[in-house]
Amino acid sequence: MSSEINNQRNNPNLKKSKPRHFLSWSVLNQDLCQLEFFKRVLEEATDKSTPLLERLKFLSVFSSNLDEFFMVRVSGIKEMLDIEDIRPMPGELTPSEQLLAIRNRVLSLVEEHTACLREEVIPQLASKGVVIAPYKQLSKSEKAALAQYFMRNIFLVLTPQAVDPSHPFPYVSNRSLNIGLTVESNPGETLAGSYIEEETRFVRIKVPPVVPRLVPVNAEKTKFTLVEELIEANIHRLFPRMNLSKGHFFRVTRDADVEIRDDKAADLLRLIKESLRERRFGLPVRLEVSSTMPREMLDYLVHQLNIEPADVYEIDGPLDVPGLMELYSVDRPELKDKPLKPTVPATLRKKQSIFEAVKKQDQMLHHPYSSFESVTDFIKEAARDPQVLAIKMCLYRTGKDSAIPDALIEASEAGKQVTAVVEIKARFDEENNIEWAKRLAESGVHVVYGLVDLKTHSKVTLVVRREENGLQTYTHIATGNYNPTTSKLYTDLGLLTSDPVIGDDASDLFNFLTGFSMQKEYSRLMIAPVNLRRRMLDLIERETKHASSGKPAHIIAKVNRLTDLDIIESLYRASQAGVKIDLIIRGACMLRPGVPSLSPTISVRSVVGRFLEHSRIFCFLNCGEEELYIGSADWMTRN
Repeated sequence: MSSEINNQRNNPNLKKSKPRHFLSWSVLNQDLCQLEFFKRVLEEATDKSTPLLERLKFLSVFSSNLDEFFMVRVSGIKEMLDIEDIRPMPGELTPSEQLLAIRNRVLSLVEEHTACLREEVIPQLASKGVVIAPYKQLSKSEKAALAQYFMRNIFLVLTPQAVDPSHPFPYVSNRSLNIGLTVESNPGETLAGSYIEEETRFVRIKVPPVVPRLVPVNAEKTKFTLVEELIEANIHRLFPRMNLSKGHFFRVTRDADVEIRDDKAADLLRLIKESLRERRFGLPVRLEVSSTMPREMLDYLVHQLNIEPADVYEIDGPLDVPGLMELYSVDRPELKDKPLKPTVPATLRKKQSIFEAVKKQDQMLHHPYSSFESVTDFIKEAARDPQVLAIKMCLYRTGKDSAIPDALIEASEAGKQVTAVVEIKARFDEENNIEWAKRLAESGVHVVYGLVDLKTHSKVTLVVRREENGLQTYTHIATGNYNPTTSKLYTDLGLLTSDPVIGDDASDLFNFLTGFSMQKEYSRLMIAPVNLRRRMLDLIERETKHASSGKPAHIIAKVNRLTDLDIIESLYRASQAGVKIDLIIRGACMLRPGVPSLSPTISVRSVVGRFLEHSRIFCFLNCGEEELYIGSADWMTRN
């Protein structure tokens, strides 16, 4: 098993390690590799054998992935443009060259994505009776009914923001959908006795996120139109007696990779809250506009947002595709994947205590095929069992509606010693984790925010129970989060064990997290940044020595990303010694496989499908005495 305390520093380019000149030609560019992963997701959407609503889901996932890529990776590269004397990145690309390469690849991907949505998925859904109709194609009676809907449900929520000397260009929030238009008064119009100049003004209207993106057109709710098109068609109601241009849609993506220097913070919680406010005002890194937007309006937005023309992406279709996932709630099971019925291991289905079952035999759970209820039941039983004295748990992304924090609260109120290591620096989950941390602390749970300058990414629970022979530990170690929602969407492994050696290691880990213990050696666990990298390199080196001695040697690794240059260098040496290496890398993989004299025995596969591959698994042949490890860490420098 491996556990991980994630190095918080996430600069996409700078590296503190010694220069590796030979690597400049032997590794791929990390960000371009990540875009190829997005391409594989897009291929699921273009696959005609995929059910239609699932194709829409993959189009949505692609868009969400691209949003985060710009918010985190592209924003980081842009910051490097202002720094002099930057060493070339792997692949010999300067920041400006990398931005150009990214733009060229994104343009082709976005074109394919938009065409798939516009020309395949939407028309084919319509042929099945699930319609997203352009507003202009609706009948007069349908438009009349929607006008009433607009006045009842949308009109009062809208806030038109005009730009003039007394009204500066408005702040455009990250990933919001907006309508831009120009207005001018009719000649001779007055307002409160004042003459209104006949001057064209730009107006921005934010599409309210509190209204449905898809507005039902019929009573059966099988025909919809886009809310932005409905608003645009009724804009004249906001500007009586004014001359209006046609409205055009745009969307801004902002830098969201806020660096949190918690090594200087006296109050981490307050620092995180301040950083979240700072994130709202990150610099724009991308502007998406409808392809019909006039050049004059586009140039105006580019100027006002202070971005480069190369940051503009013209879209010939709907913007903000994730919003279209409202359609997934339509009751058409034949347009979706068949429901998966997760199973519960036979030993956990019996009426005996989970602790009794785990004490007899370790339980390996493979989600979503294994029900996550087994994990939830483990925590709930620990909370209610009078023999349980303590529960210690790491929470990274637990979700808003998870029953697990409630079980910890119940345990605390029952008088048990409950400790929760809540990582409030989990990117884009900070607010949710802060709220859970407050609720847990108010209920008497001992809440710890982790370590300074590190992210606690471990997925570990330790239960201490009083039994006949003394105190017994029960440990759950997982590759995924304690999140009932994502457990249905991600493939992950979880081990329930009563092994006292693992329990002692877990106890040392929590002492490290809560009390700054300087424990350096663990019997079974690998902990980053304590011993994980060293042990992984040692295990690869052991296979290398076996191969060099003519013994069979084999490494199988399944991770989300492979970007750690030390690991890549070690794998190259192992391959050159004859070690067979099979890698299953879901996302970015900087290693070049199958290159003679460099990586002749390395193969790389990427598994993309119905579920997000999230488990990290490492297998080493060790001359027939195989060793298998699971964990939450990827082969990435920051992990």
